Amino acid sequence: MEITLKIWRQGSQESKKAKGAFETYKLNDIQEDMSFLEMLDVLNEKLLHEGFEPVAFSHDCREGICGSCGVVINGRAHGPLKGITTCQLHMRHLKKFTTLVIEPWRAKAFPVIKDLVVDRSAFDRILQAGGYISVNTGGVPDANSILIGKHIADEAFVAASCIGCGACVAACPNASANLFVSAKISHLALLPQGQPEKHHRVESILKAMDKEGFGNCSNAGACEYECPKGITLKNIAKLNREYFEAVFSASLEEHPTHAHHGKGDESMHVGH
Repeated sequence: MEITLKIWRQGSQESKKAKGAFETYKLNDIQEDMSFLEMLDVLNEKLLHEGFEPVAFSHDCREGICGSCGVVINGRAHGPLKGITTCQLHMRHLKKFTTLVIEPWRAKAFPVIKDLVVDRSAFDRILQAGGYISVNTGGVPDANSILIGKHIADEAFVAASCIGCGACVAACPNASANLFVSAKISHLALLPQGQPEKHHRVESILKAMDKEGFGNCSNAGACEYECPKGITLKNIAKLNREYFEAVFSASLEEHPTHAHHGKGDESMHVGH
């Protein structure tokens, strides 16, 4: 295969060359069985041999587990195939393209570190705000001591499969993190262990998400389409329900009489 690459090159934020621009490269004799990241390895070997700086890109497991490899390829997060990460994409899947335009995730909350590498630590800070269970659960219980229906367990498992790659943010016109956040909320809200803190959790996580600069949900559905793990918009609906329940519960705790038709107990206002 012969392929033309237009790759976003950008220096670190501390560099004077932080503005960034596309640079064009041509590769010959690319094997169809190469993975996309192996193709970038070949490019970097060529650049180093010619005395140029290699392209910086993220990767770790190269098995679709960690999600660190994400880039936008011809306008699609993780490339043109559904249900896979960038590292699982092979060059045979890109035979119809003569040119590949490769960019990093584009989001205010994901600043570019260098070239195709972005800082996704905003996700970590969101989880630190409440994406966990901190109640005292004692020792490790037997797996079957808390009965959970299969349907609920399956839903929780699917939500927990989110790898936090950021494709949902990159695909969203508003760079929203709602799909990622909703997966973390749904996972814990569905399980009995997550019930004691669920109101505090959803409010803290959403507050942290807003603080990081992610946009509002666009309702475009691109996040679901590009998610490599099949996280669905149903989780965002659950996120909204959990948030409204938390706000309503907090309102009742602050004003208990509002539960009486939303107007309070009329007898309490006699003589005032």
